Parts: sequence; C-alpha cells; structure tokens
Amino acid sequence: MFWRDQKAAIAGFHPLHQALIAQRGFAATQPAGGWTALIDSLHRHAGLVRRQKWALPPRTLDVLVPLLAEICSDLDPAGTLGVTVDLRGKDAPGKTGPARDLPVRKPIRSATEAWTVDPWLRLRAELRDGSILEILVVDRERTRRIAKRNPRGKIKWKRKSKLTQTIRVRRRLPKDTAGQVPPTPPPPWIGVFVREGQRRSVLATAKLARLPRSGEEQVDRILSVATEPFRWTPQRGAA
Repeated sequence: MFWRDQKAAIAGFHPLHQALIAQRGFAATQPAGGWTALIDSLHRHAGLVRRQKWALPPRTLDVLVPLLAEICSDLDPAGTLGVTVDLRGKDAPGKTGPARDLPVRKPIRSATEAWTVDPWLRLRAELRDGSILEILVVDRERTRRIAKRNPRGKIKWKRKSKLTQTIRVRRRLPKDTAGQVPPTPPPPWIGVFVREGQRRSVLATAKLARLPRSGEEQVDRILSVATEPFRWTPQRGAA
C-alpha cells in the first residue's frame, strides 16, 4: 500500500519533476514562474517518496535547483529560461565513442583509447538587461586500456582514466552595447574571448582538471565562470 501512496504523490508532481524521475533529464523552456513551480515540487520529493527506484538523480537538488533559483532571479519579466539537463551519468548509452588503437613499443603489446563526453547541462536565459546568457557544462573522461607483458611472460591489463570538466558561458549583449576592460584580469583558470560587432558577445571558458567534490563546489564553479562576462560591460544595474 505504501508504494501506491508514493506513486500517487509522483503523479501530483510537476511534469518536469516526473521526467527527472523516469528519464533522468528533460528539455524545456518556460518563464520564471514555471521554474519556481518545479523547484517547489522538487523540494517536496524527499518527504513523499522513499523508494530508491524513484529517487532523484544526483546533481538535482544540490546543483540544478540552486542554479535555477539564481538565474530566475535575474530573468526579464517577459523572458524565458531554456534548460536541457541529462543526469543519466557518463555511462549512459551513446556517450562513449569508439576505441582507437595507440602506437606502442615493447613490452607493451597493445593500447586503446576511448573518450566519453557527457554534456549534462545547457541553459539559455533572457535577462532583464536585454542580454542572453548561455551556459554549457560538459564532463569528459579519457580511458586507456594497456596490455603489457611482464618479465615472466604473463600479460597484464591496466586501465587508466582521467576526468575533466569544461564550463562555457557566453553573454550576448543587446545591440550597440558598449564594452569595457575590467580593472583586474580574470582568474588564471578562466579564459575570456570578446567578439566585437553590432551585437557584442563575451565568452568565458574554464577547464577543470578534476570534477568538483560537492554540489556546492560545482555551483560555485559555474557561477564564477558565469559572473566573468558581466565584468566586461558597464554595470547599469543588477546582473
């Protein structure tokens, strides 16, 4: 009977909340009010659903929810926020490419390399200052499998993997908006590229040598990169 109560609770959740439970992701565009309704629904999950089968995927409450709340606070009243989130994890089908052979020398018999690309978060927000903010977060894993013959003639396999994360944030300014060079340079781990034109854009990128250890650190990293493009234009209000 208890599981029926949980299923009934899930049926009453926000549709995007249900998509996170069933599909571990969603793609949607809606105004701030729609995202606020989703956040309220997600906060009710723990008190109503206990079955592990219907648990929220990792990065939902500690990363996705804080980011939605932060960005919605700066949306244009008539603007929308588009979100594409895939929280199935890096091992989901289709995220790992084919392995390729690497050149080797004895005593190594063979070596292969494969890449896993997991673009798990994409945001596009229409802000109140008229600019467009785009955020992309991608996890990448390089996996190498090496076969080596030891002095006793036995072949041993070794697996090496390396995880990195790329954060890209682009702010497209309103037409004919002037830019400025900030008084201090960006942090050394953030690169900035400015594209001039009628509609100026500022791109901030960061490549992290390791994945953040907690949701709080992940949000801090994303917001640190997202803040950088705002330093390259005159501040006329909250952004």
